[in-house]
Amino acid sequence: MVTPTPADVLKMLRQLPPSEQLRVISLALPEIEKSLGKQGRARKSLRGLWAGASVAPKDISETRKEMMRDFPRNDI
Repeated sequence: MVTPTPADVLKMLRQLPPSEQLRVISLALPEIEKSLGKQGRARKSLRGLWAGASVAPKDISETRKEMMRDFPRNDI
């Protein structure tokens, strides 16, 4: 059996009336979504992402002051 190419399938689909095209798509879509769901990539854990990062309380305080320097703005 010869496997049809996407172009072949599209050509055959275009030969159907619009209502039948929708029916074919609505039948095919759940199967495609199901197969894509099974092939999902393994997710990398974010646990320990910041391990070894050293942020001192002084750094946090300085950054907070810098962010809030122009708050609230008087020009609005």
